Amino acid sequence: MDPVDVALCLAVDASASVDHDEFGLMMGGLAAAFRDPEVVRAATAGPRGAAAVALVLWSGVGEHATAVDWMRIAGPAGAEAAAAAVDDAPRAVAPGPTALGEGMGAGLALLAACPFPPERLVLDVSGDGQANAGPSPAPVRDAGVSAGVTINALAVLNEEPDLVAHYAAHVIGGPGAFVISCGDYADFVGAIRRKLIRELRGDLTT
Repeated sequence: MDPVDVALCLAVDASASVDHDEFGLMMGGLAAAFRDPEVVRAATAGPRGAAAVALVLWSGVGEHATAVDWMRIAGPAGAEAAAAAVDDAPRAVAPGPTALGEGMGAGLALLAACPFPPERLVLDVSGDGQANAGPSPAPVRDAGVSAGVTINALAVLNEEPDLVAHYAAHVIGGPGAFVISCGDYADFVGAIRRKLIRELRGDLTT
């Protein structure tokens, strides 16, 4: 398989706290981001000229599924294919509690199986709540960092205004790891675009 500059796994909260409309806003925001010219430039700006992306959805214990398997973005056509795959992705997990650690573990397993040899490994966690089921996220985070993965987070603050602090303490890790926030799902579109650009570029300074 052709190599890539970064393998980026998007691990998206589909638990019961995310209603139908909110889930649609997240998927629509991700698809719109992949169609954004600046995101495409970020995905193709490295020495290998490409990025690999995949999407895993997670909810309660035992509820996680690969919604979009690995796709290689080496230009606008690949980005559009990724956007279309996100548009078509079903909500393949049942709503339930927030097994954040298990969702992170599913994302790390998907990263380990990326068929495109990557220079960097990044797990992008998006959600609106602290873990309330399954394994604690911190040991999962530590295992990922030990495996060379940078774990970043996007906190949606509509239900838990202190979620940024929780993600900073228990979720993110690795070189240049960061957490950003948005007030609600209506703001997710702009937030995920900024986050993807930063992750795809491998920018450790902003």
